[in-house]
Amino acid sequence: MSVTTKAIVLSALKYGDTSLIVKAFTASNGLKTYLLKGVLSSKKGKLKTAYFQPLTQLEIVAYHKNKGTLESIREAKVSYYYQTLHSNVVKNAMTLFLSEMLSNSIFEEEPNQGLFEFLEASLQWLDSHSEISNFHIYLLLRLTKYLGFYPDTATIGASYFDLVEGGFTDTPSLNPTLGGDNLNYFKTFLGTNFDGIDSIKMSKKNRQELLRSLVHYYELHLQGFRKPKSLAVLNEVFS
Repeated sequence: MSVTTKAIVLSALKYGDTSLIVKAFTASNGLKTYLLKGVLSSKKGKLKTAYFQPLTQLEIVAYHKNKGTLESIREAKVSYYYQTLHSNVVKNAMTLFLSEMLSNSIFEEEPNQGLFEFLEASLQWLDSHSEISNFHIYLLLRLTKYLGFYPDTATIGASYFDLVEGGFTDTPSLNPTLGGDNLNYFKTFLGTNFDGIDSIKMSKKNRQELLRSLVHYYELHLQGFRKPKSLAVLNEVFS
């Protein structure tokens, strides 16, 4: 079945000497994995290697068998040209980290228009703004809404956040929890929007601790989730 759809590249792995296996989140069918035969050796083909950098926004003409096998892409063009995402050192590190997080978090092979539009708009926001040191924390928190484990804020005034239960409590159990400064930052992020994230002033230590807790939150709630290798690189860039 031929499909024309928008897609966001999550990862691209070299396969053999000349091919790529590309994982992409599509507007039409959710997560799809494509085999791009000979793309690395072709100079004149309709598919260019540069299109498949992490988080590139594309419009593709693909062939979907929908049998859980590798699909194919016939044509691709960039649907939104980033100005800074791949050239700015900090944004590039963030892009690699977020692409790995998304790769490890999105498994559904079915359309999720709300999630697609959220990612599309968020990445365009990141590309066009300069105060971005809190962006990844806010995005990961908002993303849980679409993945089904957004924090329950019914008792947000409580002294701890239970990472296993996904809610606030005054009586911590043996479960891992957020408390103190990190809990206060966590609550602030829950109550803001993209344009307010640069007003949240955090130390590098707090930002790293909160991010580590968020990644652990994903680990606890997503089966098959793998901790991203690029987290160490991101922390290095921000320090």
